[in-house]
Amino acid sequence: MNHHERDLECVRAATDRLLAAAGALDNAAVTKPSRLPGWSRGHVLAHLARNADALRNVLAGRPMYESAEARDGDIERDAPRDLAAQLADVRESAERFQRAAAEDADWSRTVELRNGVKDVASRVPFRRWIEVELHHVDLGIGYELEDLPAEFTRRETEFLADRFRDHPGLAPLLLKQDDGRTLSTGAVGTPSVAEIKDGAAGAAGAVPPPGIVVQGAPADLLGWLSGRRDGAALSVDRGSLPVLPPL
Repeated sequence: MNHHERDLECVRAATDRLLAAAGALDNAAVTKPSRLPGWSRGHVLAHLARNADALRNVLAGRPMYESAEARDGDIERDAPRDLAAQLADVRESAERFQRAAAEDADWSRTVELRNGVKDVASRVPFRRWIEVELHHVDLGIGYELEDLPAEFTRRETEFLADRFRDHPGLAPLLLKQDDGRTLSTGAVGTPSVAEIKDGAAGAAGAVPPPGIVVQGAPADLLGWLSGRRDGAALSVDRGSLPVLPPL
């Protein structure tokens, strides 16, 4: 099975979990604040539906969104809907994405997302998985970072570590998870996850001495990297916990 096919199965399972959990809400609960500043739970659900359609656009070679203003406007338009309408939209848009992503295609091709970001097509299903899992947490309805599948937590932490690699103004960091995994990020010249795995970082794949060591449970590290936790549960050596740049 190709990686993107496995990810599509994970997207479907994550979507089913989210829909089951959100289905236990009522109309009043949908209007309550989510964990994302300025967004209700309705905003989160509306965003998830529109993101599924946006990623379908990406796979078809179309712009992800017509514009940033159109994206925001669609979310604001759809946020006030009642629970039944929200759930139907999330479910139906998810099915549209699944069908599009299951079509025969060149999964090695380059696709363009928002703000000129490019990626390989085979990673689009994983990007959708990120949206569903993290925004399920953002709903604040009992699904926490600790509840995320271990595979997802590992891969999303690696994804974010690579995203912050070589970021201007971010000190060299060594991320040490309590389960023994280490990742290097920050600062120009920091080896990528792939380089560390392939041994390109030096003898036996050793990571060069970092400027700051940040250690903690996988959920706490992911929470900090994704902007969902303040890092208070992490231990820091060789400096203080840096402020991460916006994602």
